[in-house]
Amino acid sequence: MVLRVAVVGGGPAGSSAAEVLAKAGIETYLFERKLDNAKPCGGAIPLCMVSEFDLPPEIIDRRVRKMKMISPSDIEVDINLDNQDEYIGMCRREVLDGFLRDRAAKLGANLINGTMYQLDLPNNSTDPYTLHYADHSNGNATGVMKTLKVDVVIGADGANSRVAKAIDAGDYNYAIAFQERIRLPEDKMAYYEDLAEMYVGTDVSPDFYAWVFPKYDHVAVGTGTMKVNKSMIKDLQTGIRTRAARKLEGGKIIKVEAHPIPEHPRPRRVVGRVALVGDAAGTVTKSSGEGIYFAAKSARMCAETIVETTNNGQRIPTEDDLKLYLKRWDKKYGMTYLVLDLLQRVFYRTDATREAFVEMCSDKDVQRLTFDSYLYKTVVPANPLIQMKITAKTIGSLLRGSALAP
Repeated sequence: MVLRVAVVGGGPAGSSAAEVLAKAGIETYLFERKLDNAKPCGGAIPLCMVSEFDLPPEIIDRRVRKMKMISPSDIEVDINLDNQDEYIGMCRREVLDGFLRDRAAKLGANLINGTMYQLDLPNNSTDPYTLHYADHSNGNATGVMKTLKVDVVIGADGANSRVAKAIDAGDYNYAIAFQERIRLPEDKMAYYEDLAEMYVGTDVSPDFYAWVFPKYDHVAVGTGTMKVNKSMIKDLQTGIRTRAARKLEGGKIIKVEAHPIPEHPRPRRVVGRVALVGDAAGTVTKSSGEGIYFAAKSARMCAETIVETTNNGQRIPTEDDLKLYLKRWDKKYGMTYLVLDLLQRVFYRTDATREAFVEMCSDKDVQRLTFDSYLYKTVVPANPLIQMKITAKTIGSLLRGSALAP
């Protein structure tokens, strides 16, 4: 075997890439700084990810089959999945990430408990990249400084990616997510057994939404907003706590967490023999803020492209080889991102448009179209009559939203 690949970051993206590479027999090194890390995250995954990534049932905390959309004026719309086999999976990241990482290691990836501090770039297209990292395998937070030479680097190290900085991938705008994990009394927790809530309104977010998502033995209560409004984030969190106060009564905060969410792809996602995937590349969707599935999927597609273009690691890939992954990614999901970006621009602008958004969600055709798109990751085409009905309903809802907004 010729090829040596370093995957920096052991979340869903990094682990999914390492798994594909290891299965192909490619020498793979998977770096993760904290093996017990509980990344701040809503933790929702679509149904297609469960089968596509062969996830066992025990890592799914809750199977959500009911959604409650709550408007700025507290109008509630209930959305139920009629098919008994369909659900939105709710996971704790420490459980999901650990499973994917361990599976990659069992398949042959070399798991390194380490922090990459520097990436030295080669002067030509064949010399190796050099990773400088601290090895924490001795349990020491400082670690032991080491180096590793590889032919290809996959940056799966999140929104603050050091790999992206090393290749001058460019910056992107981002949102801030703030979340509290709250353990509720038994009767209150029963209410959220298979229910998730989404709240919209300027009191909870000027440009996004707030949520209450059920976990194994607690709920995740949080909100998000663009970077320009980050000074408001604690006030917005107070807003969602106030809106959901009755349902959260008697709850105890067990964890407070915050993290950045990319708002669009980085200007450069492949440079030389370095490819960015997941949050490092900027694969989070607008409107929903979903990132887990798209992180894992982008990384898998990147790794599959490496396996294919190198004949299972028999040759070193070129930049054009790696850019094939981007062409395939943009072709498959470009429309999804475009549609969700448009939805956020139209419906998250004012409380009037948010009222319209919630009203739209009461329509069964809209619900089916939305859930099919989310659960199976396809932009499902509606028949012309349904499309006309949805368009007319959108216009009517926007007009009525102006009257309903508080």
